[in-house]
Amino acid sequence: MLKKITTILIVLFGITFTSFAQLKSTNDVDAHVKIVKFYPNPATTAINFELPGGYEKSYSIQIFNFMGKKVSEINVGTLRINFSLDGFYRGVYIYQLRDKYGKVVDSGKFQVVR
Repeated sequence: MLKKITTILIVLFGITFTSFAQLKSTNDVDAHVKIVKFYPNPATTAINFELPGGYEKSYSIQIFNFMGKKVSEINVGTLRINFSLDGFYRGVYIYQLRDKYGKVVDSGKFQVVR
């Protein structure tokens, strides 16, 4: 019965679940453009964040550990930020660039290795 319903849906709509998933993932990739450049990745002692010209000084970068706990926040004041990783444990961290209203403008992940 389920096979028959699936066949009818494919005939009526001309789309399969696989092609729908491919269409959705293609649109998601186009919708998000990276703003922040960061290096090196993986990092050992420090990581650099670079923002393009025209940024707002009211931006902040929040860093979260793999458990989702905020471990640091940096108020953006320049185009290039050198952030020390002293006190950071080995692992994966998430950064979020937030505007003055708290909206996430960009995000990414980096790895700390020791």
